[in-house]
Amino acid sequence: MAICGVDEAGRGPLAGPVVAAAVILPARGRPKGLGDSKVLTEAARVELAAAIRAIGVVGVGIASVEEIDTLNIYVATHLAMRRAVEALAQAPAAALVDGNALPELPCPAEAIIDGDAHVPVISAASIIAKTVRDAMMIEACAAHPGYGFSKHKGYGTPDHMAALTRLGPCPIHRRSFKPVREALAAR
Repeated sequence: MAICGVDEAGRGPLAGPVVAAAVILPARGRPKGLGDSKVLTEAARVELAAAIRAIGVVGVGIASVEEIDTLNIYVATHLAMRRAVEALAQAPAAALVDGNALPELPCPAEAIIDGDAHVPVISAASIIAKTVRDAMMIEACAAHPGYGFSKHKGYGTPDHMAALTRLGPCPIHRRSFKPVREALAAR
């Protein structure tokens, strides 16, 4: 019985999409060191992501900045999670989802608070989602120079806030988020 873990990356940033991943791992031979992607080093995440992809079934779902601004971040996150599960090459019998709320999924699901830190398949999904989103933000840095997306990945760091004030929002900024709205109003 295939059970997938589901998690997202990018709910809080001021820029970029929200990315979700769904992962099915084999019962044996799982990579060592799986854990919450937020506490792993970037190098460890990249190494683990490659190991997860080598042995697991991986689906990725993305909700765009436009969807975030139209639907809201909560609904967009659930949309990305559903897309991730639907992108799996193997239909799961059930899903374990990080958090306290469940998206509408094509299989039975259970929400697990702090699941990314305690449930290996959710940890794996956390790592995949974070590495995919980080790669997207590194690409965005080249397309939108001056914001430092490769460093802060769109989060509201002091450097990002200063760039937002100096340059104004770019196309990947979430206009529904207050600091971006304020930067627009100030222009």
